[in-house]
Amino acid sequence: MNPLLIIPTYVSARSQAKIAPVAETYDHMTPLQSPGELARCLKSLMHVQGVGQIAVLVVSETQVAAQAARKVRAICEQFPLLNTIVIGQVEESLIKQRFKQLNLTGLDEAISLHGYSAMRNLGLIVAGVFGFDSVVFIDDDEVVDDSEFLVKGMYGLGKLTRRGIPILAKSGYFLDKEGSVHSKRQDRWYDRFWMQGSAFNRWIDSALRGPRLSRSNHVCGGCLALHHEAYRRVCFDPWIVRGEDLDYLLNLRMYGSDIWFDNQWHLRHLPPKTPSEGLRFRQDIYRWIYEFRKMEYSRTQIDLQQIKPSSLEPYPGPLLEPGITKRIKRTALLRSLARPDKAAYRRAARVATSEATVYAERCCSKYFEFQFIWPEAMHRIEDDGALRDALLQHATVGSDTSTRPVTDDQVGRIDPGATSEIRLNMAD
Repeated sequence: MNPLLIIPTYVSARSQAKIAPVAETYDHMTPLQSPGELARCLKSLMHVQGVGQIAVLVVSETQVAAQAARKVRAICEQFPLLNTIVIGQVEESLIKQRFKQLNLTGLDEAISLHGYSAMRNLGLIVAGVFGFDSVVFIDDDEVVDDSEFLVKGMYGLGKLTRRGIPILAKSGYFLDKEGSVHSKRQDRWYDRFWMQGSAFNRWIDSALRGPRLSRSNHVCGGCLALHHEAYRRVCFDPWIVRGEDLDYLLNLRMYGSDIWFDNQWHLRHLPPKTPSEGLRFRQDIYRWIYEFRKMEYSRTQIDLQQIKPSSLEPYPGPLLEPGITKRIKRTALLRSLARPDKAAYRRAARVATSEATVYAERCCSKYFEFQFIWPEAMHRIEDDGALRDALLQHATVGSDTSTRPVTDDQVGRIDPGATSEIRLNMAD
């Protein structure tokens, strides 16, 4: 396997969080004048076996996109031994121009550097253009301590289980600064209607005790590997405002595939402090109400696999059951009494019965319309020589692009298994 390593990084002109369009609100954005976490992440990759091509996606406000790209390029230039391309506004424009030339229209919202899912879709397009057989997503606020990180990430990818089920997508997990895998959301009295933290902890404890690979109910978007047979068929949903990684699991299941959990594959997550937990919960409200409506809509489509909340126990099934709007509103109100960010939680409570519900009802069918054309878009863009050359010219870090081929057969080759059918230790 020759994975493209994709790292989104988030740059802002602002030094403090501000209420923004819900689809363009991120957990953390690095101010232009701040060094941020990207250099630390790249430095940790220097000792990792099999690192081939890295693509850094620059997410920023439009008005500072050029400055953000220059800043990120300067950081990447500190690591000349890493083979890096930087995908900023210029490169995004090149891709969209090529879309138009290929008569692929109406994709601007779904494939871009704005929003968690649209950004990931753009990364998949880049992987397709350069012909990568797999991708690995990590985040810029993570650190890779294990030199075999990519070796473990590729383990079993593209292989078959004992029952002939292909493994096309894998998730690992992250450790926090204390080395814990558990959610710190210890469900208090104000979370009595929203036991997300304890439900996740029960699930991951079980998964860690099980076989190395097992079907997953959880996806860590910062430790995610996709085979090209997965990403060329199924895209991320641009209309889910956060939690796009878990949503991708549900999308794969609806279209007849799945994500597997590897309990030996992990890294460290060292995020900066989230400025406003109320703003994050506002996104969670949009996320879960939208997810519920989307699942309801999917059951009306005869060509999709049906997913029941009961198949996702103990997490995230309870969060996808009827009555979610009432539970979210009650949780927001209770948190507004006990948590520091009281005003933001009160605003979030109002959102649950108004804006978020309207958004979910308006957008819940859009993903399936976009997903219908995604495979064709990937087919047309794959191994596109003209676009590949243009991206190499503009995106490659370093002055001599001729000596830095993106897909060098001698770089990044990782064996996922010795045979075409690997006998994995897992429950089928």
